[in-house]
Amino acid sequence: MLVLGIDYAVSLIGWIIAGLIGGWLAGQVSKGSGFGLIGDLVMGVVGALLLGFILNALKLFPENVGLIGTIIAAFFGALLLTFIVHALTGKRV
Repeated sequence: MLVLGIDYAVSLIGWIIAGLIGGWLAGQVSKGSGFGLIGDLVMGVVGALLLGFILNALKLFPENVGLIGTIIAAFFGALLLTFIVHALTGKRV
């Protein structure tokens, strides 16, 4: 049985919080082509978790980057995911 430690839970909560902030920021940057407040927040969390997983798997994200670095990564994850969704649906960015 896989038992996840408290460090994992704290890290996951941190990425979710950073994703909410990053999604909101991405929505502000992509005014007019965002998904509304709730949609932007969801895109931020999903984008942050996906990009965080990818960066951690590739060992490209240092562990001591802190909340600001995590928010920046979440912001770029949300922007990337927003761009991909717009590209797949044909909506202009």
